[in-house]
Amino acid sequence: MPLLEVERLVISFGGIVALGGVSLKSDTQEIVGIIGPNGSGKTTLFNCISGVYRPREGKVIFKGENLLGHRPHEVAQKGIARTFQNLRLFMHMTVLDNLMLGRHVQFKKNPFHAFLRIRKEELIHREVAEEIIEFLDLQAFRNSRVSDCPYGIQKRVELGRALAQEPELLLLDEPIAGLTSEEKEEMAYRITEIRGRYKTAILLVEHDLRIASRLADRMVALDHGLLIAEGLPKEVQSAPEVIRAYLGDEEA
Repeated sequence: MPLLEVERLVISFGGIVALGGVSLKSDTQEIVGIIGPNGSGKTTLFNCISGVYRPREGKVIFKGENLLGHRPHEVAQKGIARTFQNLRLFMHMTVLDNLMLGRHVQFKKNPFHAFLRIRKEELIHREVAEEIIEFLDLQAFRNSRVSDCPYGIQKRVELGRALAQEPELLLLDEPIAGLTSEEKEEMAYRITEIRGRYKTAILLVEHDLRIASRLADRMVALDHGLLIAEGLPKEVQSAPEVIRAYLGDEEA
């Protein structure tokens, strides 16, 4: 059984079809690249999987359970975490505090411990956050406010906050967008390491086709809310439908 099965998702906004029956699958520890020109439905797909949007039709089956109708925090508790195209960090808080917030789905509420101010659980979560800081090479920024960190570091912090949830499926929405060439290579390396270290499946939305094809085991292409190609990265990128979809797209 696949870890994730998306079955014929349909969603519209103001009469415009954002997804017109999109289906895809992802296995455990698999990296699936999702490509397509702007407005093709990539982020909408992520919003449906993570519970931000509720499609008119279709299913999102994760570990055999249909998640449609679940709220985003419930989807996170099931084992799905995500990053965003536009950073959604708490800029006034430190890097460590942002990672600790990512641990919220793992906290077990215990009023008795809270009353006695027992910090054992907090210390366990802090240890996980510190391990992620080391993994993403954020030691020098641990106690810095996120707003004071360079953009490339902020992107790593958002990735770290998602990892702090200990997901089985990670949705990465353009994780290398806006980075320098050196930072892109660093982030690509971290993404490949995540699979081996955290045993996490990844859905990767990315405009940089060179890096996307290098990272992905399989690739799907969307255009105007429709799935137009699926298969190995080289096969998908050379498909006539994909080439036509990208013609005239300035970011392709």
